This record gives sequence, C-alpha cells and structure tokens, in this order.
Amino acid sequence: MWGEFKKFALKGNVLDLAVGVVIGAAFGKIVTSLVNDIIMPVVGLLTLGTSFSELTYKSIKYGAFLQSVVDFFITAWAIFFFVKLITRYRKKEEVKETVPKPDAKEELLIQIRDLLKQNHRL
Repeated sequence: MWGEFKKFALKGNVLDLAVGVVIGAAFGKIVTSLVNDIIMPVVGLLTLGTSFSELTYKSIKYGAFLQSVVDFFITAWAIFFFVKLITRYRKKEEVKETVPKPDAKEELLIQIRDLLKQNHRL
C-alpha cells in the first residue's frame, strides 16, 4: 500500500498539481494586491472616487455586487496577461529543449571537421 501511495504522490502530474496550488495561492495574493493597490486607485481617479459598493436599492446591495464584478474582470484580465507571458516563455524554453544533442559519434565528427577547418586556414 505504501508503494502504491508513493507512486501516486510522486507522479509528475500530482507534483505539478501541488506546485500549481501553492503557486496559485501565492499568485492570488499578487493579483489581489495588483487590483487593490495599483489598478483600483487608478479606476477611482477615473471615476472621481465613486465606489459602487455603497449603492443600494431597498436593502439590496447591488453596488457591492457590481464592485465584485468589476474586481473579477480586472483580476481575470491580470491573470490572462500573466498566463500569456508565462506561456510565451515556456514555448521559447520548449524550442530550446527540442534541439537534439549530438551523440558521441556526431560530436567526434564535429571535432574532426573543426580541426580540419582550422588546419586548412593555417
């Protein structure tokens, strides 16, 4: 039973998921700070300090809901932007990794070729 659990827990997908959850939680704090500390003050300046969260209609706090919707779209945009950047970086890294490394014979032939070029120049 322990061996099965170890196989399960150490699978690449499980480890990736665990890292994703931890990184996601930390990233959530970054996005929340981005929205609350950087984007919302700018939005506040553009709307002349109007806060939707104070709007009500007979005890229905539709303003708080509108504020949550605005926060959601700003947060979703920020996540989309960062995921797009990360995806672009990953693609560049994958291209680097796909270049096959020469085996020992090819490496030896490359060295011989380079030595012949060097001797030819002399």
